[in-house]
Amino acid sequence: MAAGRRTSLASLAGQKVDDVPGRSDPLLLKLPLTNLVPTRFNPRRNFGTDEDLKAFGLILKRRQLQPAVVVSRSAYLRLWPEEEENLGSAQYVIANGERRFRGSLAVGLTTLNVVHNEDVAKTRADFLDAVLSENNDREDLDPIERALGIETMVIELGGADKVAAHYQKSKGWVSQQRKLLKLTPELQGLVSAGELPIRVGRDIAGLPAEEQAAAWSAELESRDKGKQNQRARTQPATASQQPMEQPRFTAVNQSGPESTGLEATKPSQELETPPATPARSTAPKPDTEAAEPSDPTLPEPRRKPSADLLAAEHPAQDAPKDIAEDWQLPPGGWEPVFDALMARMGELDRHRLTKRLHKVMEEELATAPQPSSP
Repeated sequence: MAAGRRTSLASLAGQKVDDVPGRSDPLLLKLPLTNLVPTRFNPRRNFGTDEDLKAFGLILKRRQLQPAVVVSRSAYLRLWPEEEENLGSAQYVIANGERRFRGSLAVGLTTLNVVHNEDVAKTRADFLDAVLSENNDREDLDPIERALGIETMVIELGGADKVAAHYQKSKGWVSQQRKLLKLTPELQGLVSAGELPIRVGRDIAGLPAEEQAAAWSAELESRDKGKQNQRARTQPATASQQPMEQPRFTAVNQSGPESTGLEATKPSQELETPPATPARSTAPKPDTEAAEPSDPTLPEPRRKPSADLLAAEHPAQDAPKDIAEDWQLPPGGWEPVFDALMARMGELDRHRLTKRLHKVMEEELATAPQPSSP
């Protein structure tokens, strides 16, 4: 072969090529599908839907990266003479690659790339191990298919002891692998679908077939109760972790979220500040409302809210004047006036009043005549 030239797979047909170290005389061939037949000992049952096989076949049509592994008809029949009628006219038996064979058929391909390796058919154990090895390497391995493969080896090799010795495992390991096959077909389907866990399936498999469905129903009911109890335990904990809601600043509650708690000692009238309404009323206002307070620095008096207005929460600054009520300044100097204002005004308005009084005081001091020098 000239150096630097590419060689097609077809040109390698019949030539020896490297496959896996330790295998003798592997041959890479392109064989007609009519000359191939899958072994009946493949435990794989789920090859995907027809659409899945067509999609896989289209990939193979572009490029087949991994060849199937086959043995000759004669080598296969030396192991299982009773299988001759199941081979038809095929001259090669597929040990690995049945899905590639099915995918090729699905898209109308006529050939399949294969590796012919007679070492695979030295013994029944070697052949079955080659069949199972590909399935065991699959990420989506079906536990039931694995169990079927082990069961096939037990039957064909003549006992669980021989299978355990072949895999260098204990006899108990072999029994565990096969145990899922004692489930009813319905429960085996749930295991294959991933709905029934393998551990639970093995436990249920120890029961008589007529009791298995009830055992699975009891398991599901127990799971539901466990989930409900878990939710019941987590809900109070979640509620206790939520911070207490701070009171909102509204026309009814003007203490704000940073209230110092001193407002609790003040008269209840402070909490009865009238809420605002979305729009001003067009009803005529009382005549007494037209009168302005004698002191321009005093805030407009508010009327006591009715019961239905207490339910509404609106910004205090939008409170309409038509719900105000006249009240008289108490006599006796500034102290009674101060006490009355403290009883009627919220914290924010008191701060505003204080600022306003301070400003008035500054203005008065600025305009007051300066005392003459002695």
